[in-house]
Amino acid sequence: MLLTAPGAQQAILGITEAFKADSFPKKINLGVGAYRDDKGKPYVLPSVLKAEEKVIASRLNKEYAGITGVPEFTKAAAVLAYGKDSPALDRLAITQSISGTGALRIGAAFLERFYPGAKKIYVPNPSWANHGAVFKDAGLEVDKYRYYNKDTIGLDFEGLLADVKAAPKESIFLFHACAHNPTGIDPTPEQWQQIEAAVKANGHYCFFDMAYQGFASGDINKDAYAVRYFVEKGHNICLAQSFAKNMGLYGERVGAFSILTESAEEKKRVDSQVKILVRPLYSNPPIHGARIASEILNSPALYDQWLVEVKEMADRIITMRALLKDNLEKLGSKHDWSHITSQIGMFAYTGLTPEQMDKLAREHSVYATKDGRISVAGITSENVGRLAEAIFKVKG
Repeated sequence: MLLTAPGAQQAILGITEAFKADSFPKKINLGVGAYRDDKGKPYVLPSVLKAEEKVIASRLNKEYAGITGVPEFTKAAAVLAYGKDSPALDRLAITQSISGTGALRIGAAFLERFYPGAKKIYVPNPSWANHGAVFKDAGLEVDKYRYYNKDTIGLDFEGLLADVKAAPKESIFLFHACAHNPTGIDPTPEQWQQIEAAVKANGHYCFFDMAYQGFASGDINKDAYAVRYFVEKGHNICLAQSFAKNMGLYGERVGAFSILTESAEEKKRVDSQVKILVRPLYSNPPIHGARIASEILNSPALYDQWLVEVKEMADRIITMRALLKDNLEKLGSKHDWSHITSQIGMFAYTGLTPEQMDKLAREHSVYATKDGRISVAGITSENVGRLAEAIFKVKG
């Protein structure tokens, strides 16, 4: 069996153990949730190495950051997300967080304590496996809205829109800003516009999770479209940001949580309440990763270099998608594999069944989760041909 352990984290651990135990030299691990280069190795961005050298050379002290983190970082993170000319920046309460998970947890705690409506949040079905646990642990009830259509291996847009409209007025909705995890399926700009209209008509509140800005399409502005469009239309959203994927700062745990307030006065009150929430959780965030990210975001030369590098990562993943599709078609597969290239980001839903995924592992040493999700970052120029052959043999 590919997996026997219950739960998402156990599933990934199960894949890792099965992969390690396999002695076949050409085995493939498509369960990893981190970027890999074309040799299948972890990748440290050159801009990150340069920024870290500058941070170390500065010989800064190791004093605690403030409760809301390194201010040079949070200010730059806000600009990256909302845009440098956004009028929202003046009324934005923002805090550094322990990556995207920490940002979600702060946001969940804030909404549980202060949101005036029902303490329930609607998340897409499916969603990142940890979303439900984070929100429930903060005291929110979690419900789901339709998102994935298994018949088309695409977005269930009509179901999504219907569920937004059917939810009680002033409900909380979680949206993935870009590179939906785990499906890799995003609404188009036109669909986002219809979602926004339905959200506004029903008075819903939006919590955006943006873990892949720049890493999805290679364009930081394109990937922030939904966030910026909702803000432009008058929504006072809250937002979780992560710098794990787009800067490769996985273990540094760099993130930010922000809330758009009604006014500068309300911003002060929200800032104060966020500090009250953070203080008993972890007191204050780590400084090293935030200093690296700050150096990149605030140094024009490093920032420009980073933009090139994040596009290179995105382009490699896009290229691997195209190669996988091409190889399957060349093998004579009669299935429509267009969803592989229409999806975006690190993960792809293949449409393979749990039984077919078991067969991939058992007979072809290809390891991924039983729901058919693969990490495209695990595909390389060297293994894409063998991967396509394995999928063709189990799927046709």
